[in-house]
Amino acid sequence: MVKKQVMVGLSMNERPIAMLVQTAGRFSSSLHLQMDNKNINLKSIMGVISIGSMCDHNVVVTAEGEDEQQACDAIVEFLQ
Repeated sequence: MVKKQVMVGLSMNERPIAMLVQTAGRFSSSLHLQMDNKNINLKSIMGVISIGSMCDHNVVVTAEGEDEQQACDAIVEFLQ
């Protein structure tokens, strides 16, 4: 399992949310994001929408699986 904390540097409107879910979907690993005591599946667009704005928040990205390092790195890069 790989965990990374990141400060989100962009506003998450509909387009970036869809792109975030698409980025997560490219990997076989399970990907989750923790923010404000919520743990959401990054492959679920409804889950990502449910947390609202992530801009200027510290979040923790967790990846577990075959390509966990690459998956976590891609999500962190997207969020910065």
